[in-house]
Amino acid sequence: MTKQITLVVADDHPMLLKGLVEELKDFNYVVLASVSNGAMALEKIISLKPMIAILDIEMPLLNGFEVIKKCREKNISTKIIILTSHKERGFIFQANKLNIKGYIMKDEPFIEVHRCIQNVYKGDTYFSSVFSNLMDIDLSQELNKIKFLTPSERTIVRLLAQGLNSKKIGEQLSISPRTVEKHRANIITKLQLPSSRDALASWVNENKEIIASF
Repeated sequence: MTKQITLVVADDHPMLLKGLVEELKDFNYVVLASVSNGAMALEKIISLKPMIAILDIEMPLLNGFEVIKKCREKNISTKIIILTSHKERGFIFQANKLNIKGYIMKDEPFIEVHRCIQNVYKGDTYFSSVFSNLMDIDLSQELNKIKFLTPSERTIVRLLAQGLNSKKIGEQLSISPRTVEKHRANIITKLQLPSSRDALASWVNENKEIIASF
C-alpha cells in the first residue's frame, strides 16, 4: 500500500527533514519533494499534487497553517499531516478548526508517523494521544466557558489578546477604564480563573488561537 502513497514533506530543520525522508523511503513511500519553507511547500503541493503533505507549523515565508489555508482556497485535495513540537491548546484548536486529518509530535517514533499516514490515506483522522486528550477535555472545557461571555466581554478578551490595557480598551470602545475593569472581573468569574489580573493575562496568552476564532 505504501508504494502508492505520494508525499511532499516540509520542515526547516535540515537534519530532521533528511532523516524523515530517509525513513519514509525505507517504508517505500514515494517522496515527490522535500522542502525547507512554506512557500516552496505550497508550490510543490500545487504542481505535484501529492496524496499527502507532511508539514511543520513554524517555517519561513509561510507557516504550515498558512499553507493549508491557501491549499483550501485553491481546492487542492492533498491531505495534510502536521508534524510539530507544539502541544499548546491554541495550535490544537487551529488544527481542529482547519479539519487537519493528522497531527503528531516530532519526538514520536517513526512508526507513529507511518500509522498516521496510513490512517489519513484511508480517510481517517490520526492525532497523537496527547492531542486527543487536549481536544476532548481541556479544549472543550475552555470553549464551553467562552460561551457564557457576553458580546462585550468577548470583544474585551480579543482586545486583551492584542496587548491593549484597560485604558486603551476603554478609549477604543468609548467606555471608562472603570467599566472595562468591571467587565474584566466578570470575565474572570465566568472563566473560573483566580481573581488576579495575571491570571486573565495568562489565560489570554495561552488561548490566543481560540480567541481569534470567536
